[in-house]
Amino acid sequence: MENTNLLRKWRLILGNQSDPEQEVGLDEAELGMDGVLEALYDSDRDRGLGSSSPHVNRWLGDIRTYFPAPAVQLLQKDALERLGLEEMLLEPELLETIEPDVDLVSTLLSLQQVMPSRTRETAREVVRALVEKLEKQLRNPLQEAIKGSLNRAVRNRRPRLQEIDWHATIRANLKHYQHEYKTIIPERLIGHGRRSQKLKHVILLVDQSGSMASSVVYSSIIGSIMASLRSIRTHMVVFDTSVVDLTEKLDDPVDLLFAAQLGGGTHINRALQYAQQLITNPLDTIVVLISDLMEGGPENQMLRTVQQLQQSGLQFYSLLALNDRGAPAFDHKIAAKMAGMGIPSFACTPEHFPDLMASAIRKEAIHNWLGRKGIVTKY
Repeated sequence: MENTNLLRKWRLILGNQSDPEQEVGLDEAELGMDGVLEALYDSDRDRGLGSSSPHVNRWLGDIRTYFPAPAVQLLQKDALERLGLEEMLLEPELLETIEPDVDLVSTLLSLQQVMPSRTRETAREVVRALVEKLEKQLRNPLQEAIKGSLNRAVRNRRPRLQEIDWHATIRANLKHYQHEYKTIIPERLIGHGRRSQKLKHVILLVDQSGSMASSVVYSSIIGSIMASLRSIRTHMVVFDTSVVDLTEKLDDPVDLLFAAQLGGGTHINRALQYAQQLITNPLDTIVVLISDLMEGGPENQMLRTVQQLQQSGLQFYSLLALNDRGAPAFDHKIAAKMAGMGIPSFACTPEHFPDLMASAIRKEAIHNWLGRKGIVTKY
């Protein structure tokens, strides 16, 4: 037995080419380790990052799964050198040619712990460039969708002067336009009404395992935008096998992203239980779980907590991804069980997310929203 274990260790050290006949049997975990090592040391790989290397993020997550912390850092340092990332970031002329994208930013964040200080500062600039670009795309749609839904939620038909929604009132009374006086006589006033003392509470629970890297980027930016709105209260929580509340960093999405630790395992139930502690008024709470549902802890405990949250009266959404590429591999078994609880799991693009939040604030049935958007769920 001891000789067999030693043989398997040498097989992993020497690589696939040392056993062309596949005579040394490896178990599932060892095959995973072998794949991780081969991807870094044995395969031909183009230098550089970006859209051409979308699997780097997954690889960086996988090494945390199969190796202890000291080995992870060693492998990351080798990846830093072999991918040519450090050289690329330390050359200003090369940086000027880079178009920051989500893949590049995800990889930079995964490697931040092994970057030298000068490289880390340059990486922050690359991350900031992408954040500013995406903020411009998402800020106005998200703000307008949320504000519009909150206004409609408190609208009344007998408003005071300061409560009148003039745009809505004009639209509702266009048929009463008086040509002689060139004005509208408002037969019906529409107002925003008095603001409720209770704020909507949105809790984002974001899986930061390797396959969810792009979702972490988009979630951080969206969370920061929502945190800037006084009309809602936003919590941002990231998790792998541990749970980290990053709400205090929502004022700066770049700091928030660098506080995330991409890669590692997944323990969804711990994040759900942490969310339970944050809830003060379930009827005004929206919980958004962004995860591939690959639960590393007891599945039945996780589903029990989901059911408890749902039965408390809050709104619960399960997003398999928040990006432009659709859902990665996900746990179909858990997705089916959640669907049986009335919680469909689906991927959502950043462009659709503002309308999803607006629908949640209006308490529209999720299946109605999915139907309007033409989103088909498997379960």
